[in-house]
Amino acid sequence: MSGIWPPDVGGPASHAPALADALLEAGHEVEVVTTADAEPAVRPYPVRWVPRSRPAPFRHLAVAREVRRAGRAADRVYATTMVRRAALGATLARRPLVVKLVADEAYERERRAGRFDGTLEEFQLRKGLRVWALRATRTAALRRARAVVVPSAYLRQIALGWGLDPARVTVVPNPAPELPPLPSRDEARTALGIGGFALGTAGRLTAQKALGDALDAVSRVQDVQLLVLGDGPERVALERHAARLGLRERVRFLGAGSREDVLTLFCAVDAALLTSAWENLPHTLLEALAVGTPVVATAVGGIPEVLRDGENGLLVPPRDVDAITAAVERLVRDDRLRGALARAGRVSVEELAEPRILQRIVQAIVGDGRGSA
Repeated sequence: MSGIWPPDVGGPASHAPALADALLEAGHEVEVVTTADAEPAVRPYPVRWVPRSRPAPFRHLAVAREVRRAGRAADRVYATTMVRRAALGATLARRPLVVKLVADEAYERERRAGRFDGTLEEFQLRKGLRVWALRATRTAALRRARAVVVPSAYLRQIALGWGLDPARVTVVPNPAPELPPLPSRDEARTALGIGGFALGTAGRLTAQKALGDALDAVSRVQDVQLLVLGDGPERVALERHAARLGLRERVRFLGAGSREDVLTLFCAVDAALLTSAWENLPHTLLEALAVGTPVVATAVGGIPEVLRDGENGLLVPPRDVDAITAAVERLVRDDRLRGALARAGRVSVEELAEPRILQRIVQAIVGDGRGSA
């Protein structure tokens, strides 16, 4: 099950259908449970969906009920998000649960509600009855899982601090995409109307991505434009911020797009920009590296496990606009550096090829639920 599913944008929306296809190819039957704004497109397997328009308590119960219904005919329940609801549904269906843990749901809920503004590490020490309840239900759901797959050693260490069994928590990095036929750089730039040095960023427009920092940095570098592919709750605020900075002519919000749109964007731009305040291991990083686009990214979460400063990208501290600006200026000035980073980027994600990574996740789902870190 996944709370995000095409046409939604973001990592889980790419991962979930790719994994479903891999399970089918391995000879397994698949049924999906998700939430959606409208009925999802037809797939080679059933897709049960719960409307997001329902009030939250009823929506959550409906998801758990759908997981129970689907789970009764299944051998495993696999969840990429909505872990509490997946655990409840799997328990009611009396089926084993496997979880792909991509974030601390308790932390993200408190961030979205504006009740906490610190780092993920700082949140682990936060006190309070509400926080205790969120953590307790989160951890109880994860302990229900026979296997927990995490995309980074960073998140594994966080999760072990919750008291999870180390033998059940396995690191399987997010995959780098298999590249479909893509336009040439010149073709992509022409299609997107790009002239001069261009930066690109892609993903859901949320507070986590801290794109306000990217806009601030772009405002300090002359003759650089930024293309933003994606949509989300922060879009209106970001558009207003860009207008206040006088960037109407240099920043374009392209709206939501497919994974192929993301890859085409990275073909066209001179560098990818990832300014997240917190992360695990974002798919957009791997997509940019696979295409061979130089990357400037904040050194948060599992990003430094893949991106090595000065080798296959440039790392900067989070929420540091001066450092982001300096990194962008460095790439603008240094053609040779951009070329070296592009070549190293492609090579650095070869071992994360999508078929290989999906095979490891399939094994975690259908195997005995235990694996090494």
